[in-house]
Amino acid sequence: MTTVKQVIKLFEQWVPTNLAESWDNVGLQVGDKNQQVKKVLITLDVVDSVVEEAIETNVDFIIAHHPLLFKGLKEINFSDPKGRVIQKLIKHNISVYAAHTNLDVVKAGVNDLLAEKLEIENCKVLLPTVEDNLYKFIVYVPSTHIEKLTSAIGEAGAGHIGDYSHCSFRSQGEGAFKPLEGTNPFIGKQGEIEKVEEFKLETIIKKSQLSNVLQAAKKAHPYEEMAYDLVPLENKGNVQGLGRIGKLKQPVSLEKYCELVKEKLQISSLRFVGDPQAIIKKVAVLGGSGKGYIDVAKNAGADLYITGDLTFHEAQDAEQAGLCLIDPGHHVEEVMKEGVRKYLLENINVLPEKIEIEISNHSTDPFKYK
Repeated sequence: MTTVKQVIKLFEQWVPTNLAESWDNVGLQVGDKNQQVKKVLITLDVVDSVVEEAIETNVDFIIAHHPLLFKGLKEINFSDPKGRVIQKLIKHNISVYAAHTNLDVVKAGVNDLLAEKLEIENCKVLLPTVEDNLYKFIVYVPSTHIEKLTSAIGEAGAGHIGDYSHCSFRSQGEGAFKPLEGTNPFIGKQGEIEKVEEFKLETIIKKSQLSNVLQAAKKAHPYEEMAYDLVPLENKGNVQGLGRIGKLKQPVSLEKYCELVKEKLQISSLRFVGDPQAIIKKVAVLGGSGKGYIDVAKNAGADLYITGDLTFHEAQDAEQAGLCLIDPGHHVEEVMKEGVRKYLLENINVLPEKIEIEISNHSTDPFKYK
């Protein structure tokens, strides 16, 4: 049986909750972590039409981008729209989970998906929000268990450098110890100094992964007391954050690029700011509502900034500053549906029982266009 807790654990290996902004509300919103899951539905928003779809298709678990519960609730009134949604979810045993700003910043998340669709290459983070603190992990292990230990800590997340995993360095030597009274040594006898052929294994760990790696190491290590060192490093790990900025393969006019945006995001219309014939080379994109980061995009050297929910005065200021804008709407974040589905399908084999993964067919965009 596969449970909500197990699906969440798998998902959070990609999108950990600690990447979310402090004001955000991510994680399990409604439901029971021990509930059985047979079918998952992925959606941008949890609204009544999506819940009805989940009920009709026997869904047990909904993964959404926008949190159903964002601000504190003082009451759950079943006659209110949100109250009715919560009532239906509970009545039909449907759990709901939200991954919001953490899904925005993570690699292969919302902003990377948008950048890929919009043919923006060699991307960097537009607005850094998270920078990994790194530690060097040094552990001493008998030669009989070096491979087992190396594999265990690698699977727990140690040794990631760029696009490489399981990175480590090992050196061989001789270890010595004397088991005292009350010990139960794996090697040697109480009261006698024992010398053992050992390896010194060194690797890198992110601060966020320390607990998992140490737990995995102690489980794989044969000794009662594992000897190890943790050394804080000055060099930093991966930088993660909101938005992406990169270059187009070929410069193009703003007018033509607007058509590409409509085609790639499958939208019928958009708003833009700037001379239609302006040449676009460098593009910044931030999914959702990014009006507060217009200056960030400008200062990063973008010719064009793409984001949703732009207002009159921000657009006017950008125009005066010579920065082109495209507002395709907040709803384009629904690219997350295919991205989440792809991740789950690629990793579903680790779950105890296979589950179905579906994408919601309902558009949750409240705006209509003509």
